[in-house]
Amino acid sequence: MTVDPNAATQSVPPHEPARRDPGAARYLVPALVAAAVAVALGVYGRTHDPAGTAFDIAGFSSTGAVKSWLATTAFCFALVQLVSAFMVYGKLPGPRWAPALHRWSGRIAFLVAVPVAVHCLYALGYQTYETRVMIHSVLGCFFFGVFSAKMLLLRSERLPGRLLPLVGGLVFTALTLIWLTSALWFFRTFGVTT
Repeated sequence: MTVDPNAATQSVPPHEPARRDPGAARYLVPALVAAAVAVALGVYGRTHDPAGTAFDIAGFSSTGAVKSWLATTAFCFALVQLVSAFMVYGKLPGPRWAPALHRWSGRIAFLVAVPVAVHCLYALGYQTYETRVMIHSVLGCFFFGVFSAKMLLLRSERLPGRLLPLVGGLVFTALTLIWLTSALWFFRTFGVTT
């Protein structure tokens, strides 16, 4: 009996190329990038000398107020993104422009969150002197890591149906917890001031 070396490819018609299923390995790169981003931010925040302040905006009473209001703005846009995601996935009725609303609310939330993160890393660093602060530091690093993974997964083809909503949910949950451990804490401690 002779074995045809091309027998494995004979099940695919000659006019169609054979497709390899990349399997779980294609999720390894986004996961590694997420871990690398989170660890790099944590290491930077822990090893550099905090500057005390990175920015201040006229009209605000303190840097904490600026950060809290920017974080609240980012959180509000994240809420819009959550609702629009339910519209995009057909869980809520929505307009035809729900996908655009989803993309733009996410972009704005991220752009507003970046100066807050820069200030936290540069001015304060990764801190662990109190449980709330430690949780906030860990969540900040995790947020930017999982956000990086989500952006990479958006470019992937043939994702399992629940993967992108799961990663998006992690991004939203991390941002929510960051807001609770920073802006909400600030408003409850110092009052809702500008």
